[in-house]
Amino acid sequence: MRSFTQLFNSMLMLLTTAFFLPQASHAQPFPNKALRIIVPATPGGSSDVLARAIALKLQDALGKPVIVEYKPGAGTNIGNDFVAKSAPDGYTLLINGIPLATNPSLYANMPYNPAKDFAPIIEVAEMLNVVTVHPSVPANNMKELIALIKKEPGKFNYGTVGAGSSGHLSGELLGLKTGAKINHVAYQGNAQAATDHIGGTLQVGFVNLAAALQLVKSGRLKALAVTSSKRTPLLPDVPTVSEALGIPDYELTAWFGLLAPARTPPDVVVRLQDEVSRILKMPDMIETVRAAGGEMVGGSSSQFDARIKKDTERLTEVIRLSGATAK
Repeated sequence: MRSFTQLFNSMLMLLTTAFFLPQASHAQPFPNKALRIIVPATPGGSSDVLARAIALKLQDALGKPVIVEYKPGAGTNIGNDFVAKSAPDGYTLLINGIPLATNPSLYANMPYNPAKDFAPIIEVAEMLNVVTVHPSVPANNMKELIALIKKEPGKFNYGTVGAGSSGHLSGELLGLKTGAKINHVAYQGNAQAATDHIGGTLQVGFVNLAAALQLVKSGRLKALAVTSSKRTPLLPDVPTVSEALGIPDYELTAWFGLLAPARTPPDVVVRLQDEVSRILKMPDMIETVRAAGGEMVGGSSSQFDARIKKDTERLTEVIRLSGATAK
């Protein structure tokens, strides 16, 4: 006959098994609820266009809603910090770009660490800027513009959405390479900066390709160069800054990618990377991004991580030499 102790242990084992079985049976694979993509900027910008396009495709692929939410402010730090402190489960994602590489150098106190608090998923797209001038500026090429700026220092202004943006860094890098300093004016959004550039308050611009195309073709701005390492087929007659000035190492393009909080399970990161990689190859998605002035990138999570690290090192030096800070 079994002892009381043996009987008690057997019953305890059965109860323990029964307790854990329902939990295991109800476990569901990722995803089992809605996802959200955080845009750390105001609606209407490049990150917003990309986020909404990806969200539509991703919810079809995953079978769950994908919601786009906006948390702008502080040079994208508000939205970045929100995602960095979100649960690392793959349900809260971030779309952002160069500020992840530059904000640590621009802001004295950061509530998060871009190098440690995110798990890169995939680089989505990159976008070049166009160096533009108001028609009243008597310069028809980059050499003439640089000569004017040097002749009248302090007269010329350009505006962007803030310190650390690709437009701001394009201007700072040009100043470092040529010695021609252009005053930087920070705006809350692209719309007002564009209005002031068209009106002539800002004589110079480093305008994203999508916006520049419309303004240049209508004659409201003049295009002098592009900030990429090669010409764009959308403005084939416009040289690169390197070509125009004989500067071999000038290149500054914006990029955008998708990230999750650090410690998100690797299998979830891989699933998201695979799905978005497939989405980026869809013809209508490619067309959407090109209409926004960008080109698809794709690639692996490790490649995106390497891009962030490379630009962090390179642009930290640009910021240091320029003396730029965020206010």
